[in-house]
Amino acid sequence: MAVHGKNAVVMINTTDISEYCNSVAPKRSADSHDTTTFGKTAHTYQGGLLDGTVSIEGFYESGTTGPKTALEGALGQTVDFVYRPEGTGSGKPQQSGDAVVTSYEETTPVADMITFKAELQLSDTFALTTQPTTP
Repeated sequence: MAVHGKNAVVMINTTDISEYCNSVAPKRSADSHDTTTFGKTAHTYQGGLLDGTVSIEGFYESGTTGPKTALEGALGQTVDFVYRPEGTGSGKPQQSGDAVVTSYEETTPVADMITFKAELQLSDTFALTTQPTTP
């Protein structure tokens, strides 16, 4: 069944910036090492280390809980990142872990809203779990 993205949650160091975001795109990848030996007629590969990035976009806000403070203020630092694609709730999926804020960009068009874009580099293990049951 398809799931609408309107309930997604994005948190940086426990600050929920969801109300300012309109796009979040975690991208997971893995190294692939060529293990082809003489006599083979096709490549063989061995999996390696996991990696990943996160792109976040949305509308500018400079307040203490806005993306400017949460993301630009953490540029070059490792932050706690939590992404809940289906929103918050018992048993719903959650992705979380450490990430380095590698870029923060603002765009200010003359006839539209100020927007932001940020890139994060995942660091170490990125947990893919379900949210715990709340009492």
